[in-house]
Amino acid sequence: MTTPESDGGAGAAPDRGVRRMPGWSIDLVAVLSFVLLAFWVTARFWVNPGDGVRDNPSDQAQFQWMMAHGARVVTDFAYPFTSDRMNVPDGVNLMANTSVLSVSLPMTPVTVFFGPRAAFLLFLTGGLIATAVAWYFVLSRVLLRARGPAWLGAGFCAFAPAMVSHANAHPNIVSQFVVPLIVWRTLRLAEPGRWLRNGVLLGLVIVWQAFINLEILLMTAIGIGVVVCALALGRPELRRRVRPFAAGLGVAAAVAGVLLAYPLYVQFFGPGAYQGLSPLIRGYSTDLASFVAWSGESVAGDPRSSARLAKNATEENAFFGWPLVVLVIALVWWLRHNAVVLGLAAVGLLFALFSLGREIRFDGRDTGFPGPWAALENLPILHSVVPTRWSLALTPIIGVLLALGADGARRLARRHPDARPRIRFVTATVLAMALVPILPTPLPSVRLDPIPEFVTSGAWRPYVAGGHSIVTLPLPDTTYADPLRWSAETGLEMPLARGYFLYPDTRPGAGRIALFTAPPRPTSSFFDLIRRTDAVPPITPQDRVAAVDDLRYWRAGAVLLDPHCPQADALRRGMTELTGIDPVRTGGVWLWDVRPLVD
Repeated sequence: MTTPESDGGAGAAPDRGVRRMPGWSIDLVAVLSFVLLAFWVTARFWVNPGDGVRDNPSDQAQFQWMMAHGARVVTDFAYPFTSDRMNVPDGVNLMANTSVLSVSLPMTPVTVFFGPRAAFLLFLTGGLIATAVAWYFVLSRVLLRARGPAWLGAGFCAFAPAMVSHANAHPNIVSQFVVPLIVWRTLRLAEPGRWLRNGVLLGLVIVWQAFINLEILLMTAIGIGVVVCALALGRPELRRRVRPFAAGLGVAAAVAGVLLAYPLYVQFFGPGAYQGLSPLIRGYSTDLASFVAWSGESVAGDPRSSARLAKNATEENAFFGWPLVVLVIALVWWLRHNAVVLGLAAVGLLFALFSLGREIRFDGRDTGFPGPWAALENLPILHSVVPTRWSLALTPIIGVLLALGADGARRLARRHPDARPRIRFVTATVLAMALVPILPTPLPSVRLDPIPEFVTSGAWRPYVAGGHSIVTLPLPDTTYADPLRWSAETGLEMPLARGYFLYPDTRPGAGRIALFTAPPRPTSSFFDLIRRTDAVPPITPQDRVAAVDDLRYWRAGAVLLDPHCPQADALRRGMTELTGIDPVRTGGVWLWDVRPLVD
C-alpha cells in the first residue's frame, strides 16, 4: 500500500515556498485533537461528578462493578474468571460477561484510590483516545505513511456515530485500540525470517483483545481474513510470502490458543455458562434506513427520529448519513484497482448484510424479507452475536477508506500542481459535506441517586458476617442496577443476591439461553409484579413459605429498599407483609434484618 508518493519521497512534487511542521509536532497536534474530542463527548460526566450515563445507567453500574472486580483480583488475589460477590450463592461467570480484565487489572490503582466511577469514566474516555491514537499511528506509519489522511481516518474510527453511540456506557466496545495493532502485526507476518517473533507478538495482542471484547475480535478476524485473501488474489507478487505468513499465523494461533484455552473453557463450559443469546436479543438488527440516517448523538441528528431506527440509544451502529454513504461508494469506484480497497468493500458489504438480521426492517417496519443472518444465527459462537453489531464493524472499514481516499487526493494534487488548489477545494468540500453533519455532540447525562450512607459508612458489614448476602429491593436486573454501584463502592466486599449479568436460563426446556439476571424465583417474581403494577398482590401462606425459602437460598442477612425507587411504598408494604418483619429507616434505606428467618 505504500508508494514513493505517499512516503513524501523522490516521487513527490513538493509544495514550493511552504514551511512544513516537524513530524513530531503534527503527531502531537493529532493526539491533542483526539483528546479534546474524547473529553467533548464525555464532558458532562467530568463536569458533574454526580451524573451518570442518561441512556444506559445500568451498564455504567455493571462496568463500575467490573472495574472493582479487576482491582479485587490484584489486591485480594481473587479468582479472575468467576465471582461469588454477585448472584449469591451461584456466582457469575465473568468470562461469559464483560469482565474487561485487560483494562480493569492495570487500572487497579485508579479504582482503589479514586473509586470505580472514576475508573469507569477514565476507561470510557481513554478508550476513545487510545483507539484514535492507535489507528493514527498504524495508518501514518504502516498503511499510508501520510499524517493528514491518517488523522482523518483515525478520527472517524474513534468518533464515528456508532462509536459515540456505544460511548453510552459501553467502554469495552469503544476501546478498539488493539484492533489496529492486530492489523499491523498481521501484516508483519509476511516478513521473511521473522515468523516466530511476529507470530508471538500477534498472538499476544489477540489475547489482549480477547479480554476486552471477544465480539470485536471475531469481527476483526473475519475482516482481516477477507482483506488478506483479496491481497493474495490482487497482488500475485505477495504470494511468495505465503510461507512466512502461514508460519507466523500458526505461531500466533498456538500462542493465543494456549493462553486462552482455560479462560475460554470457563466461558463455554464453566459454571454459569450459557448457550447463546435469547431470540429477542438475536433479533436486534440494523434497520436498512439507518445507514443513510443521522445519529441522535450527531450535529445533524434528532434523538426522536433516530429512536425508531435503533433498539436503543446505545445500538445506533450505522447512521452514517446519506452524503457519507455516497462518498464511500464513490471512493470504492475511484480506487477499485487497489486490492485493499476491494477487500474492504467486500467485507463491508458482508458485514452490512449480516447486520440486517433474520428479517429485514426498513424505516422501523418489518418487510417480511429474510436476511442472510437467518441461515447463520443458530450456529455455535454466532448464536452469541448481536446481529446489529456487524454494522458497527463498518466504522473502521470506512475510516480506512476515507484515509485511502484522502491520500489518493493528496497524491493526485502533487502530480498535477496546476490543478492543486481546485483538487484541495473539492476534497475539503466533499469531506465537509459528508463528515460535518455526523460530528458528535456531548453525551446526555442524568443525576444518579446517591449511594446510601448505610453502604458508604460500612453499616452493612454485620449483616454479611458468616457468609450472608444483601438482598435489595428492587432486586437488581437490567432495568435497575444501582446495587452494583453500591457493591463496587465497597470493593465488592458487600455481596449481592441476584444482579445484572448474563446467566443461563436453567428452567426446564429453556435450553440454557442467556438471561440478563438469574432465573426467576417465587420471591423475585413477586417483587417484579409489584414493580410493574405498583400494587401489592394478595399474599398466601405459600408465598410466605417461598419467601423464607428464597431468603435462605440467597443467604440473606438483610433486605434493603432504596426509597428513591418509584414503587418504594408498594415494595415496602409487600416485604413487610411477606415476612412479618417491620423495617427500620437507617442510613438512607429501609432495612429488614432477616437473619432470624434465615438462621
